[in-house]
Amino acid sequence: MAYVTQDEWDTHYREGRSFRPLDDVERTLFRDLSAARPGGGHALDVGCGTGELARHLAALGCTVDAVDYAASALATAARTPPAAGAARFVRCDIERDSLAGLRSSYDLIVFRLSYAFLRDRTRVMNRLRERLTPRGTIVVITPVVDAVPAERREIALDEDEIGLLAAGWRTVERHAAEGLALIVLRDPVRDPVPAAVSFRGKGRPSPHALTGAGVVVTDDAGRVLLGRSVRGVWELPGGKNDGDESFVEAAVRELEEETGLRAETADARLLALLMDSVHGMPRVTAAVRVVAFRGEPAVREPKLIHRWEWHDVCDLPTLASGLFTPSAHVLDVVWPGLLSGLPPVHHHALVQRSTHS
Repeated sequence: MAYVTQDEWDTHYREGRSFRPLDDVERTLFRDLSAARPGGGHALDVGCGTGELARHLAALGCTVDAVDYAASALATAARTPPAAGAARFVRCDIERDSLAGLRSSYDLIVFRLSYAFLRDRTRVMNRLRERLTPRGTIVVITPVVDAVPAERREIALDEDEIGLLAAGWRTVERHAAEGLALIVLRDPVRDPVPAAVSFRGKGRPSPHALTGAGVVVTDDAGRVLLGRSVRGVWELPGGKNDGDESFVEAAVRELEEETGLRAETADARLLALLMDSVHGMPRVTAAVRVVAFRGEPAVREPKLIHRWEWHDVCDLPTLASGLFTPSAHVLDVVWPGLLSGLPPVHHHALVQRSTHS
């Protein structure tokens, strides 16, 4: 079972447990990467655990920042300093804490057995690859789904996730090591004008009066919540109306059913009605903005959504694998002009009476 809380990870390491040691394939990979970089360079080990990889990279000549949010793991790591080279062990929640304590640039960034545990992995990867030197490398070492039991699916990546990880890189290598995939990423796409995000549907819907709501909800940092659909697109929370349910009521209900986030209808604003067509049928989507909520996002409908992530708004125009078209239309209501090349839609702006400023 995958751990969720910091306390669970602290207990794991405090009880003397760790993860599988580095094997020969991994050691060879890092030796080759180090040999290609005179002086070793600066490395970042994300989710370093008890520090085995950090010590190995230091022995190869790297200057290493090794980060983890489990204090017990870092305490164990600090008791066994590297035999050679320099490694600095830093307590940091890579998803939530400020990265100001890290270097502004790294030659090598490694996620060893840690990437699948990240909730907002797309955002984390985007922010860290901005710290990659021009000739730098990111390595993700992860179990693959076929090599783990079904009950441990959360610790592994499937081929769809690996494909998503590889998107946006000009050079991608893949190696295998007894149930692990070693993904080597180089030369991120950094064009002055980013490629436009694509927009896709999810197949022909079941017969229905195609009316529903798309919900825009943001966290304290202004990041917007999107779900990774089992059909390979990103989408907002939301769904179809039930019975005589209003768009706002549907938005609040769907938000809780899909993500576990709880909001009041008084904190949901109906911004616009959007109408397009799908397979010849009219489709009406209400753009609803939720301005206050309680809870943390969690996957409540795994048959529909793999996971929920908070995304920086600036990343939306270049999301790999595309946005569900109605979600893209709703996002355009809140951040007009952010997304280019949107499919046609009839946009009916609304003014909703509200006590909110």
